Amino acid sequence: MNTNITTAKTRSDGTVVEVLADGSERAFPEQPMRPMTEAEIEAAAAADPDARPMTADELKKVRRIPRIKTLRRALGLTQEEFAGRYHVPLGMLRDWEQGRTVPDQPTRAYLTVIAHDPDGVCRALQHSQPT
Repeated sequence: MNTNITTAKTRSDGTVVEVLADGSERAFPEQPMRPMTEAEIEAAAAADPDARPMTADELKKVRRIPRIKTLRRALGLTQEEFAGRYHVPLGMLRDWEQGRTVPDQPTRAYLTVIAHDPDGVCRALQHSQPT
């Protein structure tokens, strides 16, 4: 068994570096540490019960990540920020993200518009506020 431990971190620019014992950092090599062919990758995934491809029945039972959470994270907003910016009740947003409820059709349309033009929706909402 290999007892070497490698500590890594992701920098704010998205690069992954190795953290050495003295606290300094060095870049990982460009070449994969253990190159594998596509066939080897598929064989390894099939042999690992935690990584094997799911059957159609298993896929139907999977709890999917609510798209609203993906959208909010892609915009880099907290739940509170998203709710405030787009005038969505915070409790309702949390319910959607945690899968307790799902947005109705008009709300899904609104979320689609936010996904396509988040800044435009924000500007439109600011202009609609009473002064």
